[in-house]
Amino acid sequence: MGRKLLAAGQLAEALSHYHSAVEGDSENYLTYYKRAAVFLAMGRSKSALPDLTRAIQLKPDFLPARLQRGNILLKQGNTQEARDDFRMVLQGSADHKEAQEQLMKVSDLEDFQEEAQTAYHQGDYSGTINALERVLEISPWDPESRELRADCYLRMGDPQKAIQDLTPAARLRNDNRAAFLKLSRLLYNLGEHHDALNHIRECLKLDQDDKECFSHYKQVKKLSKQLDSAEELIQGERFQEAIEKYESAMKTEPNVEFYTNLAKERICFCLVKLATEAIDVCSEAHQRDPRNANILKDRAEAYILNQDYEKAVEDYQEAREFDGDSNAIREGLERAQKLLKVSRKRDYYKILGVGRNANKQEIIKAYRKLAQQWHPDNFQSEADKKEAEKKFIDIASAKEVLTDPEMRQKFDAGEDPLDPETQQGGGGGGQRGWPFPFNPFESGGNFHFKFEYN
Repeated sequence: MGRKLLAAGQLAEALSHYHSAVEGDSENYLTYYKRAAVFLAMGRSKSALPDLTRAIQLKPDFLPARLQRGNILLKQGNTQEARDDFRMVLQGSADHKEAQEQLMKVSDLEDFQEEAQTAYHQGDYSGTINALERVLEISPWDPESRELRADCYLRMGDPQKAIQDLTPAARLRNDNRAAFLKLSRLLYNLGEHHDALNHIRECLKLDQDDKECFSHYKQVKKLSKQLDSAEELIQGERFQEAIEKYESAMKTEPNVEFYTNLAKERICFCLVKLATEAIDVCSEAHQRDPRNANILKDRAEAYILNQDYEKAVEDYQEAREFDGDSNAIREGLERAQKLLKVSRKRDYYKILGVGRNANKQEIIKAYRKLAQQWHPDNFQSEADKKEAEKKFIDIASAKEVLTDPEMRQKFDAGEDPLDPETQQGGGGGGQRGWPFPFNPFESGGNFHFKFEYN
């Protein structure tokens, strides 16, 4: 059954039958050899090795098991043991071509290993890496060579490549807690706190009482939980709580710059949403991380809320240099440019003296106050009346636009809904300066009306 399932490629089922076969006859060398073949087909060389060793113990002259074991040992970098197996194969079959080739590889491997060690002790880390590349072509399952190359990458300031070597190296040993801990610390320092948490858990699976691993685990878990919680709060638009959570995260990890920069960036984002103190915080975040397009985008939005459209355009243009493919940045820049253009004509928020996030009640309150102040009846001279009329019309226009959700949305997008140029002859082609069907100031000077306080 095991043979049939192996031939059909049903490896897990085949392995189960070979387990039963080994239990039924523990002295059959072929059963161990076949089970090793299944392990190898599954990519589990470490599990295959004991079965090949047991097959050789039961039948020392069984050359296929010697050859397979020699191949695994060579890939693991165990040159002396691999050489012994290949020599035993050649003693039994002097013209065995594969064994001859593999024996030559053993010699080549020892030369490359020696070259790597010499370069490393001379401080030539680039040379060490070059030598180790040839080592790992022959011995891809050698954890020591991968760990040495990872150390060279770290010394050369390339932690990402070090991680690429340490990740497989950690699993090539039966108990490699040190590699899992090192991996987790590297990932943590790079800001990959979720991956860091996964790797430190692997260390604790090997020994839950490992003090170094447990101490690091507590730190990573606490910070990771705070960061995840902060992002959930942002998704739920609970921005003030998110700010507090990020401030806690900075206290949890004050020494890794990545997390401070991240916290500053996200606090900047939250403050923009809350429309308070955003520009100063975003500017600090920008100083810490000048090439971060998200910070520039958030500060641009803060400038828009502060009605400083020129600076908003500048920030969006700079953000585009660092992330030219972002639709959000492109659309934000277009909107900021429109707002700048409109602001050079009439800015209804400035006319009423309210912020861009003002609600309808605040807008009406500001309108009432200014309408009373600038009513033409309050002025005596003709020149003053004319100036008051102009201001009064602007105040009424601002109130009309900002209390109408559709018109306000247009204005916020950079379009003046009362500008004939942008409305393609809107309002029947008449002048839209006055927001009502007629202008009371054109009917003579004795016209009186009541304010619309809706």
